[in-house]
Amino acid sequence: MVKYWKPGDTLEKFIDHTLLKPDATEADIARLCEEALTYGFHSVCVNGVWVDYCRERLAGSPVNISAVVGFPLGASDPRVKAHEAAAAVEDGASEIDMVLSVGHVLQGRFGFVATDIAGVVRAVDGQAIVKVILETGLLDDTQIAEACRVAEAAGAHYVKTSTGFGPGGATEAHVRLMRASVSPTIGVKASGGIRDGRTARRMLAAGANRLGTSAGVAILSGRPADATPPAGHRSGDEPDGARSADSRAEGQEANRQY
Repeated sequence: MVKYWKPGDTLEKFIDHTLLKPDATEADIARLCEEALTYGFHSVCVNGVWVDYCRERLAGSPVNISAVVGFPLGASDPRVKAHEAAAAVEDGASEIDMVLSVGHVLQGRFGFVATDIAGVVRAVDGQAIVKVILETGLLDDTQIAEACRVAEAAGAHYVKTSTGFGPGGATEAHVRLMRASVSPTIGVKASGGIRDGRTARRMLAAGANRLGTSAGVAILSGRPADATPPAGHRSGDEPDGARSADSRAEGQEANRQY
């Protein structure tokens, strides 16, 4: 069951604490996990190579592991995506964030898109929820709405705005459109360019049920009513090494921060 945010709710349980940079090291992933434990984020979101390590670091905790599949282009063969998803679940992931084939959406080949998504859903066989990343910055509103409907029909549990590596990031307008294009039982995840508490709340108010961001610590630390950083923890620290000032970045550069 998806959870809906209400004004006054805290943010931590709506955040997938994310580190998807190609130069992430074991020390970076360890820090990501420690921050997730400290702040109580819903999950850590990582590349597949780190899933087993996160399972070790998070053993016995309520923090989930989200793994990306077909990331960031979505252009992998569907068989490869299905295998990647199954391997991630075997290693400990309970959530899969897969990128759909954007090129096929642009061509209107939604039968292929449905098959691609359904293959991943079958591969995890009820062991993980599946979130489908649309890369909304490359699509028009009609394509976004249809991709959402196809994802739901194919068995996905969430639709998600962006990878954070493509053009643009999450917008309130796209979140509202996606929310209106799926059933209330299907979640919407906003990701890309969410760097501060104000933006996070706007996305949730627009209908998002989950946020993907590498700025979760900065978001919570900047809002004392939501969370109080533990003693000795530097406010605004992030797993990718960015400082709290980055959470105020605007424009294209901000959107390139997942």
